[in-house]
Order: sequence, then structure tokens, then C-alpha cells
Amino acid sequence: MTELISPANVGIEARNRLSGFASALFIVWALLFVQGANAQTFSVLHAFSGAADGANPYAGLTLDRGGNLYGTTYAGGTNCQPNGCGTVFKMSSRGSGWFFTALYSFQGMGLGTEPRAPVIFGPDGALYGTALGGSSGAGIVFRLTPRPYVCPVSSCPWIATILYQFNGTDGSWPSQDPVIFDSAGNLYGANETGGQGGCLDGTCGTVYELTKSGGVWTESRLYKFSGNDDGAYPNGVILDVAGNLFGTTLYLGPVGLGTAFKLTPENGGLWSETTLYSFGMDGGSPSAGPIFDSSGDLFGTSSYGGAQRGGTVWQLSPSGGSWLLNTLYSFYYPGNASPVGPYAKLTMDAEGNLYGTTYGDGAYGYGNVFKLTATNGAWTYSSLHDFTGGTDGGAPISQVTLDGVGNLYGTTTIGGTVTATCPDGCGVVWEITP
Repeated sequence: MTELISPANVGIEARNRLSGFASALFIVWALLFVQGANAQTFSVLHAFSGAADGANPYAGLTLDRGGNLYGTTYAGGTNCQPNGCGTVFKMSSRGSGWFFTALYSFQGMGLGTEPRAPVIFGPDGALYGTALGGSSGAGIVFRLTPRPYVCPVSSCPWIATILYQFNGTDGSWPSQDPVIFDSAGNLYGANETGGQGGCLDGTCGTVYELTKSGGVWTESRLYKFSGNDDGAYPNGVILDVAGNLFGTTLYLGPVGLGTAFKLTPENGGLWSETTLYSFGMDGGSPSAGPIFDSSGDLFGTSSYGGAQRGGTVWQLSPSGGSWLLNTLYSFYYPGNASPVGPYAKLTMDAEGNLYGTTYGDGAYGYGNVFKLTATNGAWTYSSLHDFTGGTDGGAPISQVTLDGVGNLYGTTTIGGTVTATCPDGCGVVWEITP
């Protein structure tokens, strides 16, 4: 079986593959070819330097109403040198270009480090997200707001507030999927480990809720995974209109390669878990949570399995009290040590087409941006950009962000600018225009 790569280790894996490239000359040739073929569609909006702007973004981007983009980097920033503890950044479109602003640099273990998930806007207009670290090292949930006065210099850091620090018993290692809010302003998320009980390390992960009262946020552990039929190591969750939570787990379950699950609120604040589907080699180890379509079907990705063993894009539909799997596309596994499939959530446009990224697929083995087009019940695959690992980036594990006119945005974990702290490049923010 292919070795499972944790999202926390993708930079190391990508670095190994980059050093194994035939020669620097081939990279230059490949990049020139791609840029020539796609000059009208693909562009790099920002190449990270590993300094104050950050390095190695794992997460996708969040779009505000003004068309500005917000994101996080796993490393870099002004603290925790030499590699940095990560950043939150903003990109603003101005005329024909984009302007980059570093909003916040994480300060270390007690105050958070190495964010892997996107930031989102809360009901109050502030940015919310998760990071590793905290007083116990198990992770934090944070809130970011701009300073309430005119900045006397060109750039002022935003103000960070830690809403909650996990201690391991209530969960640890926040998921790379974003947190979500319900209509009442309660916040939900998942921790990949922690919770105690089950699994080889005794911690199979949790789903939690944060509720605000009197200015204080209180955490409730909604569900603790056992590592049995319910699965282990959950990704993020999504809400339906009835208030139920849906998600996926990376591992275990009846077949052993992860599950899709539903959590239903019950009287007394308890939540019951239902395993909707157990993945095997039909598409195992989903590394991100699902999305809904307008009919209530679930769509997601798996990093393993499928007809070509390289991971899948799948659809789960309710039918007669159970859920049926429809594999929309299977990625080809070339037989090396590196999984190639998708690690991030999908994005669906108004026509029902799906967009995503792969970590190591594409013409050059450094991942790609793909589209699945729905036509009369059939799905047609197309690659929108194949990364080379050079100045255009490589090894993306971010979700694709779609704006109102069809432009696509995302990040890559490597490529771009090569520095002493980023020998394979510090990653980029990219755009694809239709």
C-alpha cells in the first residue's frame, strides 16, 4: 500500500521529489512551455519569500465582498526565527495588479503557531481560524481584528484574540479545514487527534462547538471518535439546514480507510453519530471534508484508491436509508512512493461543476488544478494548470476559491521564490482567469 503522507509532512515529501528532478534545465524548459501555453489564464499573484510575508501556505483563500483575498502560511513571519511560526495575509486587487499585506505573525507555542486551515469571516466581520500551539501545544481557535485607530505606518499588525486553547483531552491538532458558524453565531470544527480512547495513540479526534456568552467562549465536545466503525482522525465539518453536521475521517471504519459521517443533535446537548459510508480501495483516506450540492448530495475527495489507485473525486447520495457512492473520477498512481491525489475540499460553481487541486498529479508530477464538468449525468475531467515545481509553484493542498466572474484562486506549498529557508521555494498565490 502507498505510504500515507500527513499534510504536515507534504513540504518534506515535495522537497524530496524536487531534488530528484532530472536537472534544473528541465524545470526551466517545462515552466516556459506551460507559461507559453497558458499565458492568458494562469498567473502568480504573490511568491512568498519566507520572511515577514510568510512561507509554505497549506490553506486555501477566503474572498470578501470587495474581492480581497485572505489566507494563512504555515511558516515564515517575523517571529520564531529562523523559519517563522506562520502568518495571516491579505491580497487586494488594485488596477491591473495585486497588493500584498501581512496582517499577523504568529508568536509561538503559547500564542499559536503554524496555521494549516483557511481563515473565515464571522458574523461580526472579524477573521476566525485555528492554529497549532497554545499553552498545552494542542492547538487554538483565534480571532483577528484590525486595530481600531489609523495606522501611523504603512502596515500595522492586526489584533489576535485566543478564543480557546485545546488541552488534548478535548481534542488536539486542529483540522486543515476551516471552522464554520451556524445562524446563532456558534462555531464548529474538528480536531484530528485528541479526545482520549481508541486508536494506536489513544486519541482518535473530536468534533467541537464553541459558544459565546458574556464575552466568554465555552467549548463543548460534541463527539469523540473511537477508531471503530465511526472512523478516526476527522477532517472538518459542514452544517445542513436542519443543524446536522457532516464530515469525513481519514482512517479506520469498517473497511479501514476512513468514513463519511453525520452528527445529529439530541436532547440534553448530546449528539449521535451515524456512519454514512466506509471507504476502502474504492477511494480511501479522505483528507478533507465534503461539500453539499443543492440536492443534499455530498461531494468530496480521497487521496488513495479508485480504479487507478491515485485517489478519487466522489459523490455520496442518500437512497433508501443508506448512502450510495458514485466515483466521478479516479486519478492515476504511477507507482512511486508519493500519493498524487487531492488533499483539499472541492469547490462547486453555480452550474454544478467541480474544481479542486492535486498534490502530485499533472504533467510534471507537482500537482495541478482540475475541473470536472457535469453534462447529462456524465463528468468530464480537464486539467486547468499543471504545476512544474518552479516559479509557478508546486504541491498544492489548498481548496480552490471561485469569484463571481469565474476567476479561480489558490496557493501552493512550494515553488516560487527559492531562499535559504525555502530551498524548494516558499510557495505562491495563483490565479486562473477564464
